[in-house]
Amino acid sequence: MKPMTILIAGPYRSGTEGDLLHIARNLRALEGAAWQVYAKGHVPLIGEWLALPLAQHAGHGRVAEYVPAEFLYDVARRVIARCGAVCRIPGASRGADGDVRQARELGLPVYFGIDEVPAA
Repeated sequence: MKPMTILIAGPYRSGTEGDLLHIARNLRALEGAAWQVYAKGHVPLIGEWLALPLAQHAGHGRVAEYVPAEFLYDVARRVIARCGAVCRIPGASRGADGDVRQARELGLPVYFGIDEVPAA
C-alpha cells in the first residue's frame, strides 16, 4: 500500500469544560495516535497542528479555549479534502464526528482505531 496522509480525528476540546489540562490530555491522545499512524508508514495530521498557529495570525490567539470551534472545523474540512483517510480515535467529539461524515462523503476510508490502519 502507498503511504497516505491520514487525519487523526478525536476529542480536542470536547468534554473539557475549557480546562487547559484536559485539552492538553486530549491533544496527547491525538498525538499518540499520530505516532502510531506514522509508525505504520503514513503521514499523520491533526487539524489543531495547523489551526492553532493560523488562529493566532487571524487574531484569535493561540490559547485553545479562545479559538472559535467554527475556525477549527473549517481547517479540518480543508485538510480532509487533501487526505487519503481519517482515523477516528475514541471519545465524544462533534467535530470528529463531522470529520468522519465528510470523509465518507468524499469516499475516503475511515478507520476506527489504529489496528484498522493498514501498513504502508
